[in-house]
Amino acid sequence: MTQEKIDRINELARKQKSESLTEEEKQEQAILRREYIDSYKRSLVSQLENTYILEPDGTKRKVTKKE
Repeated sequence: MTQEKIDRINELARKQKSESLTEEEKQEQAILRREYIDSYKRSLVSQLENTYILEPDGTKRKVTKKE
């Protein structure tokens, strides 16, 4: 996600607090927020896929996804 899109999300949030948004702006805000959340989730999953737990006996084990 680009900084320009994050700035736009913040701009729409400020505008929403001070005045109301048009329907087009509400739709744009929803799309941008969903994109931001998806980007954040991908980043977190990527980080967790490269995370290991160091056991007390000195062995390392990879973090796995619970099903």
